[in-house]
Amino acid sequence: MSKPTNCISVAEARQLQDNWVATRAIDIEQSMGSVDAREFLFSVAELEQFLNYVKAGSGSLNPGIRIYFAAYDNDTTDKATVFLAPTTGVNAGAANDYSLEPLNKGINGWPPRNY
Repeated sequence: MSKPTNCISVAEARQLQDNWVATRAIDIEQSMGSVDAREFLFSVAELEQFLNYVKAGSGSLNPGIRIYFAAYDNDTTDKATVFLAPTTGVNAGAANDYSLEPLNKGINGWPPRNY
């Protein structure tokens, strides 16, 4: 199998992560009073199962996946999270497909680790 066209180099990924930490993580830490999660892990099997669920349940011929930053309630030890939401297409204006449920409950890296 060939490498997907949108892959980036490890160096570029590190720079993107460094940019996020330098421009956002500090503000979040100051606002929350503590470090927050910033990396999340899903198994390949979980992602494959979710993608198959979206492909089978979508009414769209070309569904997409939108990734949302999110946060749990303040009264929990879990803080930041992400969820993956099915969409009806793959353009910026694609609607969310609310007939399918989003994927959540990944493993957050604690303490956060840089890429």
